[in-house]
Amino acid sequence: MNRPMTNEDRRTYDVIVLGAGPTGENVAERTRAAGLSTVIVERELLGGECSYWACEPSKALLRPVLARADARRVPGLRQAVGGPLDVAAVLAHRDEIVFHWKDDSQVGWLDSVSVDLIRGHARLDGPRQVAVQTPDGDTVLLTARHAVAVCTGTAAAVPDIPGIDSVRPWTSREATGAGRVPGRLAVVGGGVVAVEMATAWQALGSQVTMLVRGDAGLLARMEPFAGHMVADGLREAGVDVRLGASVASLAREDGEVRITLADGGELAADEILFATGRVSRTADLGLETIGLTPGDWLTADGTCRVTAVADGWLYAVGDVNHRVLLTHQGKYQARIAGAAIGARARGEQADETRWGAHAATADVAAVPQVVFTDPEVAAVGLTTREAERAGRRVEVVDYDIAGVAGAHQYADGYRGRARLLVDADRGTVAGVTFVGPGVGELLYSATVAVVSEVPLERLWHAVPAFPTISEVWLRLLETYRDRQQPGPS
Repeated sequence: MNRPMTNEDRRTYDVIVLGAGPTGENVAERTRAAGLSTVIVERELLGGECSYWACEPSKALLRPVLARADARRVPGLRQAVGGPLDVAAVLAHRDEIVFHWKDDSQVGWLDSVSVDLIRGHARLDGPRQVAVQTPDGDTVLLTARHAVAVCTGTAAAVPDIPGIDSVRPWTSREATGAGRVPGRLAVVGGGVVAVEMATAWQALGSQVTMLVRGDAGLLARMEPFAGHMVADGLREAGVDVRLGASVASLAREDGEVRITLADGGELAADEILFATGRVSRTADLGLETIGLTPGDWLTADGTCRVTAVADGWLYAVGDVNHRVLLTHQGKYQARIAGAAIGARARGEQADETRWGAHAATADVAAVPQVVFTDPEVAAVGLTTREAERAGRRVEVVDYDIAGVAGAHQYADGYRGRARLLVDADRGTVAGVTFVGPGVGELLYSATVAVVSEVPLERLWHAVPAFPTISEVWLRLLETYRDRQQPGPS
């Protein structure tokens, strides 16, 4: 679909998409399916952060780690998997998963859905206008008839710490793409990236120390027991987890990173990973040409239309709007936004009602997430803390997953916990959190329950198969029922 360009090529499309990660690709596919001419602009690899530097390579590193951990719990198998991982094979598989950082297959897919591609750096140049600087030094001037969708995502946030530039720190990109195992790795942060990369690199042979600022613990946005259980698992695996540890300064001397902590303590490492959040990729996007502030998150409504821009032509989809920084939610938003752009282009009113065709309601009501650690964490909907802050009356139901028959079959000494939040006023599921080996596969059923607002009396008729871990659903319902029944007078 590439077209020959002059030094200043002018083109007009119905829709211009900035960024070809999973979010941008889904927006482009949906608008093209709606019959709108669409071009996508990307300055790096088609497929974006998730495909090459985040979700895909990180899970390629983690899968053998977690599979071995599961196998070591099974009598008759643990002896066969007692040795170290084949690091070279794990890294080679990671490289295959990311297609050796080449995007030929993604380009082929884009051609198959009839979306044009321009490689280069795009900047807004006024309302509905985009200027693209190509790698060859040419300029392509684009005009959108209906919409410009910003799908540029986020980049790793690196704090301003004295000496940080001198140590060349790892971010999530280096952590997922490294070609060798560091002897000693310091991980700064306690969120998802931090715990997953600590899990992976420790199992691959690195001596890992986690430095977690404050006393909230790991995975602070989830139910507290999830972070506690993950911390226990990391410590048992050999990770040094230090809470309340802040980095004051850094230096690289004789090839190693010297870390000075705020309390005066010192630590040495071969590499240091900062997993301390994300920033919006809007700093060099030309936002000032339409009256917005470069570097800001783009606040959007339920259809992903930027609220601060007149005439409704600018959309911010995925991480860049700061609603939910998860790939699957970005793809969900993309389907919503693409359909809304198509409807509005046809002169139709967008359906922005709750759970309507053009409303990203799940972003606030039912966000699923899996943390690939040992133990695994899976959650959707509200946490207990979030329910309290929102003024929702919920009843908390906990159950030890080790009590279900499926856990006995799954592993010897299974450790896990489930929490069900019941909306006390409506009798529906408001949130679910699972912790334990293999619980990620329980998450879609929980998501359906939350999204569908299924009454608990109906859930009794959803029969879990025996013997599977999904029987925990029945045990949670039984626990809730027994609590509701009055005792003997």
